[in-house]
Amino acid sequence: MSEQPGSTPSQERRERTERREALLREALTPLGPGERPPALWAAMAVCALLAAAVVVGALTVHDLSARGGSVPGAIVLAGVLALLTRGMYERRYWAVLGFEALLAFQVIVTSLALIVASTLQAAAICAVSIGLGGWLFWKLIRVMGRIQAGERSAAPPR
Repeated sequence: MSEQPGSTPSQERRERTERREALLREALTPLGPGERPPALWAAMAVCALLAAAVVVGALTVHDLSARGGSVPGAIVLAGVLALLTRGMYERRYWAVLGFEALLAFQVIVTSLALIVASTLQAAAICAVSIGLGGWLFWKLIRVMGRIQAGERSAAPPR
């Protein structure tokens, strides 16, 4: 049952997918002025707390270089996290995307840590971390779509 003579099933599937994606994009409402969804606030809080924890950890751990770290490295990492926090506050797509990349990395590494967890407590901490990171990742996908919808509607037509 092809729509056009000579079309293949893969072309039909691609066309259906494109139509469905277009409908989903149209259904996304751009963020209102000053609107920051709860998932975005949670991401900003996590990012800011991580930045502060990195600085505090670097300044309070004795002999940091023996543990594979450095104060300048910690300051750079904290600066990147602070930049992401600021970008998310300003509702920038790149900042949410960057934080999502960090979340994905965290979920993957924590999943690998779960494999070698030697105590029930370590396994529980890993499982909670994977669950919360995955939940926040999932919630931020819609936020990114709404940010992008606002950018599309504000952009001049081509």
